This record gives sequence, structure tokens and C-alpha cells, in this order.
Amino acid sequence: MRAQVRRAAPRSTVVGLYLQATPGGVHGALPGGSRLALWSALMGCATDTEAPEVQAVAGVLATAFDTHGTRLLPLAGLGAAATRHLIARWFPGADPVLELDWQALAHAERTEPRYDEIEDLVALLMECGAPAAGAHEEMRWLAHALGQASLGDNHLWQDLHLPSRRELSALMTRWFPELAARNDRDMKWKKFLYKQLCDKAQLPICRAPSCSVCSDYAHCFGPEDAAAA
Repeated sequence: MRAQVRRAAPRSTVVGLYLQATPGGVHGALPGGSRLALWSALMGCATDTEAPEVQAVAGVLATAFDTHGTRLLPLAGLGAAATRHLIARWFPGADPVLELDWQALAHAERTEPRYDEIEDLVALLMECGAPAAGAHEEMRWLAHALGQASLGDNHLWQDLHLPSRRELSALMTRWFPELAARNDRDMKWKKFLYKQLCDKAQLPICRAPSCSVCSDYAHCFGPEDAAAA
């Protein structure tokens, strides 16, 4: 990747929901090292640097490019044409900055050992989504990003490299309102999504009769203020 990275600058297209800046302007899960350079390159080309969905996808792309390189497609299950459209739509100009070779990427899908989980999460999100007019494809991009980030080890907002949990909640409310409405007790998002999959498959994941008396209650509810990813 080229060493020089353009600084983030808002463009004319408003993609998503704006939020007030976090207190003190603190970014809770800013990536580090080479991942930060990739994230900065993407955000420097972003159509809307304040849109939670754009921030989230940038975080997942940066993680994938840092982990697997830029010679493999970043999102498991999302083909080259869709990925190229995603970057052209939300990160125009990122191709030369990241030195993406779309001819080489045409058949460069990577193997993901836990792809079945991503597939199930994408299906769940797409079933419960409510995109704005003409934004069904964008919702699919976002579902793949959320599904892939859900395989991470941290809170979901951290694995998306979002400033805080509230950006993730705003994203879910905007794009997946049915799921957001179901999470009326503010369960941690990753736990909540996997619980939805288990409920759908009629698989019990807790022996307690209700969450309030479960010994793992603190792991599923409460603040998500662990160390940033």
C-alpha cells in the first residue's frame, strides 16, 4: 500500500444517520499499526465519514486487508463485482490508494472456516432489514460486514472499529429495525445476534428459565466498555 494516505474529508453524499460527536471526541476502538493505515486510507476516501454504516464497513475491510492482504477479497461470500461496487460507492478513489487489482481479484475469494456462521448471520440480517428506497444492495454489504465482524473476539462495535456502541445501535436501528426492536433489553449485540440464530433453530443456549436469573447475565447485558480492539 502506498505510504501517503489522504486525510478524511466529508463529501456531498449523505449515506446514513448522523450522531453527535462522542464526549471529548474519543474514538473507542481505533485500529492500530498497519490496520490503522488501511482504515485511514479507506476513511480518507469515504463518501460520508460520519455515517455509522460507512465507518463499520471501513473497519471490517481494514481488518480483512490487514489479516489477509489486498490480493484476496475482503468479505467472505461477497464476490468481486459486489465488493468493487461497494468500494466505488462508499470509498471512491480507494482502489489506487490500496493498489487493488480487480482483474486479479475476480476469482480471489478466500476460505473462511466459519463461513457457515457468516452465512446464517447474513440471512438473519437480510430477513430483518428495512433498507431505504433502492438501498437493498447496500444492506447486503452491511450484512456481510456485520456477519464477518461477529466472528471477532471483542464486542461487536469494537471489531467494527466504531467509536462506541451507540454507533452500532444507531446502525441497527436504521438498517435492521426489526432486530433493533427485538433487543428491547439492550442485550450486547453479538450475544443478541447469536441468540436470534439459536432461537430460530430452536436450540436452547441457557438452562435458566429467563435471562434475569441466568448466571451468565453479566456477560450478555450491561456496559460494553472493555479495552478497545
